[in-house]
Amino acid sequence: MTISSSLNAGIAALTANASRLASISDNIANSSTYGYKRVETDFHSLVNSTSGGNYSAGGVRSTTQRMIDQRGSLVSTSNATDLSVRGGGMLPVVKTSEIANSNGTPNMLLTTTGSFRTNDEGYLVTESGLTLMGWRANPDGTIPNLPRDTSDGLTPVQLSVNQLSGSPTTQMNLRMNLPATATEAGSPGDSQPLSVEYYDNLGKSENLQVELVPVVPATGESNQWTMIMRDTASGGTVVGEYTLTFNDSRTDGGTLASVTSTTGGAYDATTGSMIVNVAGGPMEINIGRPNDPNGITQLSDTFAPVSITKDGSAVGTMTRVEVDENGFVHGFFDNGASRKIFQIPLVNLPNPNGLVALDSQTYEPSRESGTFFLWNAGEGPTGSIAGFSREESTTDIANELTAMIQTQRSYSSSAKVITTVDEMLQETTNIKR
Repeated sequence: MTISSSLNAGIAALTANASRLASISDNIANSSTYGYKRVETDFHSLVNSTSGGNYSAGGVRSTTQRMIDQRGSLVSTSNATDLSVRGGGMLPVVKTSEIANSNGTPNMLLTTTGSFRTNDEGYLVTESGLTLMGWRANPDGTIPNLPRDTSDGLTPVQLSVNQLSGSPTTQMNLRMNLPATATEAGSPGDSQPLSVEYYDNLGKSENLQVELVPVVPATGESNQWTMIMRDTASGGTVVGEYTLTFNDSRTDGGTLASVTSTTGGAYDATTGSMIVNVAGGPMEINIGRPNDPNGITQLSDTFAPVSITKDGSAVGTMTRVEVDENGFVHGFFDNGASRKIFQIPLVNLPNPNGLVALDSQTYEPSRESGTFFLWNAGEGPTGSIAGFSREESTTDIANELTAMIQTQRSYSSSAKVITTVDEMLQETTNIKR
């Protein structure tokens, strides 16, 4: 009976609009929730087959979908480990309670923003109990090669703000100018001393003492120097002795012509370096390539150390951490050193809207979302990680209020259909009277 189908259609409309009002209420309630993704309700018509000239109302049904692929605006904060994703990709997290229970590998969840701070064990966690996940860096700051299609390689990001750290010096660059007049006949042959501090394997301060002795000829000029390097950690033992010969041509005057090794590692002209063995192990000393004006030079009558750089650092205490746009977690120490301690990947899936929504703006991969892949932030389809920021809710209050008015009117109209059908059925009943 077509009049009964009208009643059913009206009831279906009430149910559909009630569902839409529920999603609107949820969106408005979370308009200030960081990382919240709005829920969208769609209506779909149901069509019944018609026979003859009678039309039977099919009604309507509603479906809801959380728009996880939508991104809210980023707002600045004062906390370095307030993280957001600028572009595609999501941050991997786990429930802190699962880490504490130690019941196997914790279940990886995803989120697009979070205010992470260290707890009493040094883990980066949110107030809602989520722990940030990442790859732990090797002692030299490199990231190990781990599988990208599984979360097995991820570990909770754990920091120790009071951690002590030091690194040995393994490479040194020496740039200086030697006086050309010192290699002329009749010059006094005074050597030029240079002491360069370095750090051993235990973070202790040692010195590489470099003595540069000019070769004084009987006549003319030699343009040669003897470079002697001694290691204080080895009791002043000579670890390298080299003869430096300089050009005196119009085009390359003052640059290195050749380096001859007496003791110590051989000089490599392609890199401008030699390897010497100090007490803690090998150290690469770079003095510049032949004919390179940016290496050691011999010009004029003045000895001048131009630039001395080296790696390594003394023991220092970690004072703060920051996360860069590529997801590297850098620890900064009070001795001025910094090093990478973790890398946070970004997780990408073919269908983000197919993720299962959970509490605290977290999501779980599902069959509908597709398989995930862990990318380096800023590579592939992923965006970058923004520190000192939070992602706002994607709810637009004006749009939600407008939709609420439309839903209210539609609900009222559907209720009117039901009362009209009721009156018509009453008239049908009255025919018997």
